[in-house]
Amino acid sequence: MLIDWARVRELRDEIGGDSFSDVVALFLEESDAVIARIDAGETVTGAELHFLRGAALNLGFADLAESCRDGTDPAALATLYAQSKAALVAEAV
Repeated sequence: MLIDWARVRELRDEIGGDSFSDVVALFLEESDAVIARIDAGETVTGAELHFLRGAALNLGFADLAESCRDGTDPAALATLYAQSKAALVAEAV
């Protein structure tokens, strides 16, 4: 499951629409930075993967969170992040 939509709705209901938008923007900004390092061929730290996994779980990026835990190939993580981000953005519009 690429996106856990129930988690997305739950988070939106918990914090409200405006705060949800802020949380999504912050998550994407910080995650984009980690993914950019992966795309550049840089090694990411365990702490960065831990951050990415926690943020992904919180925002409902279920497959990405699982892949971070499993130590999936960095290129595959970047692809999965891009797919998850696109799905979330498409749904939010």
